[in-house]
Amino acid sequence: MRLGGRLAAAIEVLEDIGRRHRPVADALKDWGLSHRFAGGGDRAAIGNIVYDALRHKRSAGWLLGDDTPRAIGFGALLIEWGQTAQSLNDALDGDKFAPPLLSVAELQVLAERRPEDAPEAVRADVPDWCAPLFERAFGADWVEEGAALATRPPLDIRVNTLQADRAKVLVELADTGAKPAAIAPQGIRIPPIDGDGRHPNVQAEPAFQKGWFEVQDEGSQIVAALAGAEAGMQVLDFCAGAGGKTLALSAAMANKGQVFAHDAEKARLAPIFDRIRRSENRNVQIVTKLAELAPLANHMDIVLVDAPCTGSGTWRRRPDAKWRLTQRQLDARKGEQSAILDAAKAYVKPGGLLAYITCSVFDEENGEQIAAFSERHKGFVPVDHRALWDVHFPGHATAARIEKAGDISLSPALSGTDGFYFCALRRAA
Repeated sequence: MRLGGRLAAAIEVLEDIGRRHRPVADALKDWGLSHRFAGGGDRAAIGNIVYDALRHKRSAGWLLGDDTPRAIGFGALLIEWGQTAQSLNDALDGDKFAPPLLSVAELQVLAERRPEDAPEAVRADVPDWCAPLFERAFGADWVEEGAALATRPPLDIRVNTLQADRAKVLVELADTGAKPAAIAPQGIRIPPIDGDGRHPNVQAEPAFQKGWFEVQDEGSQIVAALAGAEAGMQVLDFCAGAGGKTLALSAAMANKGQVFAHDAEKARLAPIFDRIRRSENRNVQIVTKLAELAPLANHMDIVLVDAPCTGSGTWRRRPDAKWRLTQRQLDARKGEQSAILDAAKAYVKPGGLLAYITCSVFDEENGEQIAAFSERHKGFVPVDHRALWDVHFPGHATAARIEKAGDISLSPALSGTDGFYFCALRRAA
């Protein structure tokens, strides 16, 4: 397929997403099943246009003065693919599968508009109702941080130190462009793709099958490391999900001590069993029933709460979620977070640590939650987060937003990671 056919297909997928209010992955999968003639390269390119259009939905639409699938599809190619109005029309001209060329009216709007003149929320590529949340979280940097969440993400890997070291894995992935991550000591990064490219399928690599590494954003690796799990500890991952942080904690403990992995929804835990077998994490116990956690009360050195949240810090990877999110959903997450913190504190032993994590950039889910929890439970006090950061990541003092006695925030523009929040509270001895 030529660019015109790929753009037309992307517009079709975007129309399906808008009409049926469905996740982008489902829409792309269905398009592929009903258009089996499209090769892997075509499907990857179409997916790139769709994802770019959703990441840049506001700025792409603003450039063309509309927010239709056609407008944001064309706009994505102008913003992310290095195209110009002229080069696009030249590429589409004569392609019977292409959408209509940019019209005189569209060309006129493009000629009159410069990205730097767009309203702040447009340049940040966030919904209007989210703009105050970003400004509260990032202050003067909020537009830059919003825009960073609209860029293409890298592919990050965590080396499983139970099976390999970073140098060994880098040799195995030498032909993928993999390099050591900037901050996480066991992290490896494959840079964002360009144009119609696609990331290598690292899960097909023999090194992955042998358990040498896991796919995990560098930010996720960092916040797991900040929890400070060590060999011999008793650790509860209270919202373990698919187990990414559980495995990181287990590796940090060198398979000594115990990590209890629990999640209120058992289905979320399903992937963890295969991951444990492949990675040889032998100190992990899966606990599916809340009642079975009762013997752990007041006994855990660390309780990790990777709380359910809006996922606003992951919008680079899940841009469709940005446009589906509502205030009502944010309020629901806040209620869940509060209840989970109150439940999880019961398992922390005197002198132990309660580590609260989200992949959100909204203060309503982060600092405000910790402030409210601390008001309800006076026996939990934040540790010195500047000292905590410097111990784990010396030489990276400016790579995170750090409140000395409060919390740590990571973000794409500042840290080069997904958006994450971390706060550690020490229970009074």
